[in-house]
Amino acid sequence: MTRNNVLADKSIDFAIRIVNCYQYLMTEKKEYIISKQMFRSGTSIGANIHEGIQAQSKNDFISKISISLKEASETSYWLKVLKRTEYINEVMYSSLLSDLDEIIRILIATIKTTKKNINEQT
Repeated sequence: MTRNNVLADKSIDFAIRIVNCYQYLMTEKKEYIISKQMFRSGTSIGANIHEGIQAQSKNDFISKISISLKEASETSYWLKVLKRTEYINEVMYSSLLSDLDEIIRILIATIKTTKKNINEQT
């Protein structure tokens, strides 16, 4: 299942953006706490997606993708906090959130489709 996977590709691209944002926050803004939380949850999205690709069953796959969805939700929270505390500006926030929202939509659709396929097989 390592063919072209839009979700996996988008999660890697997003993780790179999160790493870059984290580095910016650490060096330019001297913000160490919230940025670390954003870093952990933002990079965990893709890690769980990639783990899910190698899942042992469809239920295992759903579990990993669901964890990615939770991490995406947490990342959204940290981005909002960083924006409201003015550590990141509106442009950076909107851009990251736009990418994150797209990943969230794909995650939700993936979970729904996989559950539907499981139900059709039983």
